[in-house]
Amino acid sequence: MPEYAIAEDGVELAYERQGAEKDAEKGTERPAIVLVHGFGSSRVQNWKSTGWYGGLTAAGFSIVAMDCRGHGESGKPHDPQSYGHDRMADDVIAVMGACGLSGALICGYSMGGFIGLRLLAAHPERVIKLAVAGVGESYLRDDITAPQARAALADALTTQDKDSITDPRAKMFRAFADQPGKDRLALAACMRAMSPRLPAEVLARLVRPILVVDGSEDETAGRAEPLAHAFADGHAVTIPGRDHMSAVGDKNTRQAVIDFFRRQS
Repeated sequence: MPEYAIAEDGVELAYERQGAEKDAEKGTERPAIVLVHGFGSSRVQNWKSTGWYGGLTAAGFSIVAMDCRGHGESGKPHDPQSYGHDRMADDVIAVMGACGLSGALICGYSMGGFIGLRLLAAHPERVIKLAVAGVGESYLRDDITAPQARAALADALTTQDKDSITDPRAKMFRAFADQPGKDRLALAACMRAMSPRLPAEVLARLVRPILVVDGSEDETAGRAEPLAHAFADGHAVTIPGRDHMSAVGDKNTRQAVIDFFRRQS
């Protein structure tokens, strides 16, 4: 059963914790990782069903996996004004506060990576390290975050005539949003409110180590290296043969994040 934090505007934020017990050998608290899922997904679909819960706790971490607003078991407002990545970054802070975490390792996939970058920019003291997966070179080009791109994807989520959708990316988003238990109106509102990308000068000033990990076939995210190079302390890993939907479930993606979070830097 999830626990709930309350956002500043009253939206309920579902989350769950795993592996919070102390390290038996060292007698210390396990390092905490906050997991922020991708658009249209949930903590269960993005992280639990793909093996991240077990893999991260077996590696010696505790985890806090949250459902972003509009997703999973969190509140699902239909007004675009209730979304935006700055507001959703504040939701991460609310969940961290409910768990008593002054700082944490942050791992975000796709939209969760966008949120993680906003969180680091606004609250660097709360982020020890940041791993972003399913986010890459396209972030630097406004491929998804431009208003016209957001609007087109939101329209694809709400149209009654699915056969009218011709753009492959829009088709992918619509098929994902049509899965059972998802609220397409909430997801469309979230998409319309997606925040612009952070400017290059802001990315260069981010003060924590950042990992960028993407599948070699991920045409949505693009290559990892150009985005990693935009950071003062960026690192890139490419997962061979994986695309935007399959990279998250690849054990090599998870291992890259584990290795990065374990590294002393």
